[in-house]
Amino acid sequence: MNTQFKKGVLELIVLMCIQKKDMYGYELVTEVSMVIDVNDGTIYPILKRLTNEKYFDTYLVESKEGPSRKYYHITDIGVKYLNSQKKEWDSFNKAISKFMMECV
Repeated sequence: MNTQFKKGVLELIVLMCIQKKDMYGYELVTEVSMVIDVNDGTIYPILKRLTNEKYFDTYLVESKEGPSRKYYHITDIGVKYLNSQKKEWDSFNKAISKFMMECV
Protein backbone atom coordinates (compact mmCIF):
# COMPACT_ATOMS: atom_id res chain seq x y z
CA MET A 1 0.00 0.00 0.00
CA ASN A 2 1.18 3.51 -0.80
CA THR A 3 2.97 5.05 2.21
CA GLN A 4 1.23 8.39 1.81
CA PHE A 5 -2.18 6.70 1.77
CA LYS A 6 -1.27 4.93 5.02
CA LYS A 7 -0.19 8.13 6.73
CA GLY A 8 -3.45 9.81 5.78
CA VAL A 9 -5.70 7.18 7.33
CA LEU A 10 -3.63 5.73 10.17
CA GLU A 11 -4.75 8.19 12.84
CA LEU A 12 -8.38 7.50 12.00
CA ILE A 13 -7.85 3.74 12.29
CA VAL A 14 -6.08 4.14 15.65
CA LEU A 15 -8.94 6.29 16.98
CA MET A 16 -11.54 3.78 15.78
CA CYS A 17 -9.71 0.82 17.33
CA ILE A 18 -9.44 2.53 20.72
CA GLN A 19 -13.09 3.58 20.56
CA LYS A 20 -14.03 -0.07 20.03
CA LYS A 21 -12.14 -1.09 23.19
CA ASP A 22 -9.28 0.07 25.39
CA MET A 23 -5.98 -1.36 24.16
CA TYR A 24 -2.30 -1.38 25.03
CA GLY A 25 0.29 -0.46 22.42
CA TYR A 26 1.34 -3.85 21.11
CA GLU A 27 -2.28 -5.04 21.00
CA LEU A 28 -3.12 -1.97 18.92
CA VAL A 29 -0.20 -2.58 16.56
CA THR A 30 -1.47 -6.13 16.03
CA GLU A 31 -5.04 -4.90 15.39
CA VAL A 32 -4.00 -2.15 12.97
CA SER A 33 -1.66 -4.57 11.15
CA MET A 34 -4.70 -6.57 10.10
CA VAL A 35 -5.74 -3.59 7.98
CA ILE A 36 -2.45 -1.82 7.18
CA ASP A 37 1.11 -3.09 7.40
CA VAL A 38 2.59 -1.06 10.30
CA ASN A 39 5.18 -1.42 13.03
CA ASP A 40 5.64 -0.16 16.59
CA GLY A 41 7.63 2.86 15.45
CA THR A 42 4.64 4.08 13.47
CA ILE A 43 1.92 3.61 16.09
CA TYR A 44 3.59 4.81 19.32
CA PRO A 45 4.20 8.40 18.15
CA ILE A 46 0.53 8.63 17.14
CA LEU A 47 -0.54 7.32 20.56
CA LYS A 48 1.71 9.86 22.29
CA ARG A 49 0.39 12.77 20.23
CA LEU A 50 -3.26 11.79 20.64
CA THR A 51 -2.71 11.42 24.39
CA ASN A 52 -0.99 14.84 24.57
CA GLU A 53 -3.93 16.34 22.70
CA LYS A 54 -6.28 14.85 25.34
CA TYR A 55 -8.02 12.49 22.89
CA PHE A 56 -6.81 9.51 24.95
CA ASP A 57 -6.35 8.85 28.64
CA THR A 58 -4.00 6.13 29.81
CA TYR A 59 -3.95 3.74 32.74
CA LEU A 60 -1.71 0.87 33.82
CA VAL A 61 -2.78 -2.77 34.21
CA GLU A 62 -0.58 -5.41 35.80
CA SER A 63 0.49 -8.13 33.40
CA LYS A 64 1.17 -11.77 34.21
CA GLU A 65 3.64 -11.87 31.31
CA GLY A 66 5.96 -9.00 32.25
CA PRO A 67 5.76 -5.34 33.18
CA SER A 68 2.50 -3.43 33.56
CA ARG A 69 0.79 -2.46 30.32
CA LYS A 70 -0.29 1.07 29.47
CA TYR A 71 -3.84 1.01 28.14
CA TYR A 72 -5.34 3.77 26.03
CA HIS A 73 -8.92 4.92 26.50
CA ILE A 74 -10.68 7.42 24.23
CA THR A 75 -11.96 10.55 26.00
CA ASP A 76 -15.17 12.46 25.28
CA ILE A 77 -13.06 15.00 23.39
CA GLY A 78 -11.50 12.11 21.48
CA VAL A 79 -14.93 10.77 20.49
CA LYS A 80 -15.90 14.21 19.14
CA TYR A 81 -12.62 14.43 17.25
CA LEU A 82 -13.10 10.90 15.87
CA ASN A 83 -16.60 11.73 14.67
CA SER A 84 -15.35 14.87 12.89
CA GLN A 85 -12.50 12.88 11.30
CA LYS A 86 -14.93 10.19 10.11
CA LYS A 87 -17.11 12.86 8.48
CA GLU A 88 -14.08 14.37 6.77
CA TRP A 89 -12.94 10.91 5.62
CA ASP A 90 -16.39 10.11 4.22
CA SER A 91 -16.52 13.41 2.35
CA PHE A 92 -12.99 12.94 1.01
CA ASN A 93 -13.65 9.33 0.00
CA LYS A 94 -16.87 10.25 -1.84
CA ALA A 95 -15.16 13.09 -3.70
CA ILE A 96 -12.26 10.89 -4.80
CA SER A 97 -14.57 8.01 -5.78
CA LYS A 98 -16.75 10.36 -7.81
CA PHE A 99 -13.72 11.82 -9.54
CA MET A 100 -12.36 8.39 -10.37
CA MET A 101 -15.70 7.23 -11.80
CA GLU A 102 -15.87 10.33 -14.01
CA CYS A 103 -12.35 9.70 -15.35
CA VAL A 104 -13.11 6.19 -16.56
